[in-house]
Amino acid sequence: MKVAAKVTLPSRGSRFSAGHDLYALEDVLLPAQGQRLVGTGIAIGIPKGTYARIAPQTGLAYKESIGIGGGVIDADYIGEVKVIMMNHGKKSYQVQKGDRVAQIIIEKI
Repeated sequence: MKVAAKVTLPSRGSRFSAGHDLYALEDVLLPAQGQRLVGTGIAIGIPKGTYARIAPQTGLAYKESIGIGGGVIDADYIGEVKVIMMNHGKKSYQVQKGDRVAQIIIEKI
């Protein structure tokens, strides 16, 4: 469900993707060695007996030293999905609206 206008909905990168890509709702500057909370503009329903895990994008992790903090969404959470992005690098990183920032994966408990 969209909770903001002009949202990029989660999508699978390929038929065999483990999860769905999440996209930034806004432009955000991640300072070197810093972190920011990045909105996605979506809310999801998670089936009972499962949880959602927010995982880093491999390319961002390797090329830009961007990690993901937190990362667990319980089945009873009803708010916007947000991503804690952490910059482990020595230079700032600019997230642009619409950039892939993480993956969301549904797992059984």
